[in-house]
Amino acid sequence: MNYRHAFHAGNFADVVKHLALVAVLLHLRRKDAGFAVVDTHAGRGLYDLRGEAAKRTGEAAKGIEPILGLLERAEQLPAALRHYLEIVGSAGEGVYPGSPLIAAALLRAQDRLVAVEKHPGEAAALKAVLDGFGNPALRSLCADGYAQLNALLPPRERRGVVLIDPPFESDDEFQRLAHAARDAIRRFANGIYVLWFPVKSAGDAQAFTGEVMAAGVKHAVRIDVDIGGNRAAAGAKERLTEAGLIVINPPYGFAGEMSRSLAWIAPLLAAGARAELRWLAGEES
Repeated sequence: MNYRHAFHAGNFADVVKHLALVAVLLHLRRKDAGFAVVDTHAGRGLYDLRGEAAKRTGEAAKGIEPILGLLERAEQLPAALRHYLEIVGSAGEGVYPGSPLIAAALLRAQDRLVAVEKHPGEAAALKAVLDGFGNPALRSLCADGYAQLNALLPPRERRGVVLIDPPFESDDEFQRLAHAARDAIRRFANGIYVLWFPVKSAGDAQAFTGEVMAAGVKHAVRIDVDIGGNRAAAGAKERLTEAGLIVINPPYGFAGEMSRSLAWIAPLLAAGARAELRWLAGEES
């Protein structure tokens, strides 16, 4: 499959992925010491949900659009979900902020972001968006995100999160992602990792999970969201209806925060949508 950000901006997978990123960043902000955010497949940063690419798929209609109304009940929401929706809402009507902008919104003066995007046109758009902040701590690179991990890890802050969110353009993307994650963990063992993957085959997803865990990971959770309902429906295999996250070294309280947030949003994504969080290794006491 080819999961290019512009065609899928604001869909259910973006919602869950970016919600998890916000939950991690809120935790990192609890300590005064600075932290780094490394985004290996950053995209262009800001997406027009009324543009041709987004309208062609219409996926935001089963993603960010039905849940933005929860802002009317902001005081009742889990903190991560409230902050996420506030960040998206502040971006403006009809646009969706990608992961670099969501991270930028939560960084403090002592924190920094390195956002990597290999497609030149997307990278140029990302640079323009980040330059608009006027913050030298927001850095963009036009490069292969996998290849940059060796140079970027461990970060000088020794604290941080690495988001690896590839477009799955190549047939061996699962293997490349697993190998990149395992190498990164060896270099930056105490880092927090958020790994995104589409679920087109349960077997492929399980094999990928096993490869990642073979790195000797001590604490990890997997989150799966499925909006597909009846998979036997005509054309179901052609659409992305299920996706997952593996979060390595999740912060204390992350699992509970995500579970509460998923309980709010899953019923709004689609009739019969399913969201599940389970521990792969370790567990909070």
